Amino acid sequence: MSGQPIIRAFFDEPTYTVSYLVADPATRKTAIIDPVFDYDHNSGTVDTRSVEAMLKVAEEAGYAIEWVLETHAHADHLSGAPYIKAKTGAKIGIGEHITEVQRIFRPIFNATDLDTSGRDFDHLFKDGERFRIGELDVEVLHTPGHTPADISYKIEDAVFVGDTMFMPDYGTARADFPGGDAHKLYRSMKRLLSLPPETRLFMCHDYKAPGRDTYAWETTVAEERNNVHLKDGVTEDEFVAMRQARDSTLAAPRLLLPSIQTNIRAGKFPPAEANGVRYLMIPVKLKGGAEEVV
Repeated sequence: MSGQPIIRAFFDEPTYTVSYLVADPATRKTAIIDPVFDYDHNSGTVDTRSVEAMLKVAEEAGYAIEWVLETHAHADHLSGAPYIKAKTGAKIGIGEHITEVQRIFRPIFNATDLDTSGRDFDHLFKDGERFRIGELDVEVLHTPGHTPADISYKIEDAVFVGDTMFMPDYGTARADFPGGDAHKLYRSMKRLLSLPPETRLFMCHDYKAPGRDTYAWETTVAEERNNVHLKDGVTEDEFVAMRQARDSTLAAPRLLLPSIQTNIRAGKFPPAEANGVRYLMIPVKLKGGAEEVV
């Protein structure tokens, strides 16, 4: 095993998202995981303060950013990957099953420009694929359930689990988005929890569990085996029943529509219209008497 990674977390409270800068201490080569592009839904404006903060830390430390690694096409924040790529030349990677997500959402947004082969990304990772960040060994684990395309990145003894699970006292990810599957989510979590107990796990989100006053995003396999949704020998069928009942009560994420439209394009916005402006679609669903007034 090579040296352990240097890990720096960046928490975006508006979206409760944790992004990571992961560096090899020997070569200073670095990856950024799940970066946030700041988006104000009320005004439709974006800025780069979150990614700039990460780039500043990397520059001051002398890190060379080679990868932007996405765990999945996020539904709660826009990705800062294209900006980082433009600034550093880093490659954008995501799981190969992103093509399934693209095919699901292309008709929903009438995204006729979208190439559903995944070509907007620089690399599509396969389950079990290995690569290096400097001298750090990285293994890709396909962990579907939240979406068909979720992957986790195992970098030496640290695993970045995306939205597969949350801190042990908070629970597990929803599985009711198009293509989600609570059965697959259970099996993905069991796969992660079969890793050595001392393996470190890094979450993509935290919302403060009841009774906890601070945000947290790092735990271990041993601690996560006592996750409130999985402990006491919960079976797959019991978990699925719980997850489906819980998901039926959850509202859609506030940034679901803008996030999905950009993130299935590797973080890029839809093409500009003839007036030079880029637009995000809002599909309208008419219910009841509303159909009579349009």
